[in-house]
Amino acid sequence: MSPITITALVIFAITYILMLAFQKIRPYVTVGSALIFVALGIIASANPTLFGEGFFQLSGSAYTYGFAEALGEIDWNVIMMIAGTMGTVYLFIESKMPQLMSDILISKMPNIKWTVVALSLFAGIVSAFVDNVATVLMIAPVALAFCEKVNISPVSSIICIAVSSNLQGAATLVGDTTSILLAKQAGLDFSDFFVDRGKPGMFWVVEAGAIVSALIILFMFRKEKTKFDFNSRTVVEDKFPTILLVGTVLSLIAVSFIPYKDAAAPGQLWKPDITNGIICIAFFLVGIIRELLIKKNKEIVKNAFKEIDYYTIVLLAGLFVVIGGIKSAGVIDVIGSAIASLGAGSTFAVYTIIVWMSVLLSAFIDNIPYTATMLSIVPVIAGDLGIEPTLLYYGLLCGATLGGNLTPIGASANIAGIGILRKEGYEVKSTTFMKFGVPFTLAAVTTGYIMLWFIWR
Repeated sequence: MSPITITALVIFAITYILMLAFQKIRPYVTVGSALIFVALGIIASANPTLFGEGFFQLSGSAYTYGFAEALGEIDWNVIMMIAGTMGTVYLFIESKMPQLMSDILISKMPNIKWTVVALSLFAGIVSAFVDNVATVLMIAPVALAFCEKVNISPVSSIICIAVSSNLQGAATLVGDTTSILLAKQAGLDFSDFFVDRGKPGMFWVVEAGAIVSALIILFMFRKEKTKFDFNSRTVVEDKFPTILLVGTVLSLIAVSFIPYKDAAAPGQLWKPDITNGIICIAFFLVGIIRELLIKKNKEIVKNAFKEIDYYTIVLLAGLFVVIGGIKSAGVIDVIGSAIASLGAGSTFAVYTIIVWMSVLLSAFIDNIPYTATMLSIVPVIAGDLGIEPTLLYYGLLCGATLGGNLTPIGASANIAGIGILRKEGYEVKSTTFMKFGVPFTLAAVTTGYIMLWFIWR
């Protein structure tokens, strides 16, 4: 490895150690780390020999990472989507619709255990078609209202919703960015996630993992058998925020079938990269304008902007820049190449390495740049082994998507869920999250790992 690659790897490791150790200052840690990577890029451009000849040199290129590149690494679509959805969700909460939904759910479920499972499965179903973060932001208020009614901590319920939504992102082409990347590389369309060349697609593999994971949740909540006496339902007088939220969901689903520019055929309709973010912001603004002009309620507008979780937004923005920095420094390439060289010619060994190393790495680094890098390596590995790359493609998606559930910072949905809990006054320790995330992830990944091998070996 070159000196800049080693340096970037050290900075990256220190960043994640600090984030895991000091939860309250995570945004400051990521922003500080991001500025270091940008500073190194500026130094490399202005004085490439400052730290010695060859320090900033990579294999066949030089390290470059200025402010423009850093800003380009931030996924503004995700940032806009989080801000817009959080604002709409606040209006949704203020309408008391989550309380009504929790009333209905409580009346249908026999006890707390089954209610948590139902919420988790529902989150998974929604997340198969809507972004994971948006799913958490929409369903978490229902869980919060339910937990308040039965007087229990919402921490475990929100964690289960977050990890369930992250799991189901790999079920369809539109469920997660990693699925979109895979579809583009492997030439898959929406139906191939259900049936691919006459064999079960990723949808059924993910659903099998979801069923096993639901059993894990049942086991972890086995002692929560408290039954409730339910005699009344909350009255909802303003249903417009619910219409806004449903409109957001339906719009996100609708535009998911329109390809991005890079994936569109010549002459085909395509959508901008920030389409989802624009949709979420637009529906929020409609709600704000209605509150100002029709209901004349300036206080709720002010509170809606206050309720946007800027902590989470800054944390994610910083992480995007940090990941871009290590990608520019060649760290992700080194990691991918190391995985590719460990199989020693065995298809099963290579498949196993790709799945489980992807799980471990995605627990600490963003799975999008990792997946994008590995997708370019997988065909080479498959060619060396003399096999079709499908097994390795699906194994990569299984490990990289589900691995984020191991840690609280491994997936944006987890960060969003913890951000919601923090705003409610609950600080979630990494060990608390992993108490749920680790068994959930192991159950889901093991199920998918076994199924994929027998289907595509």
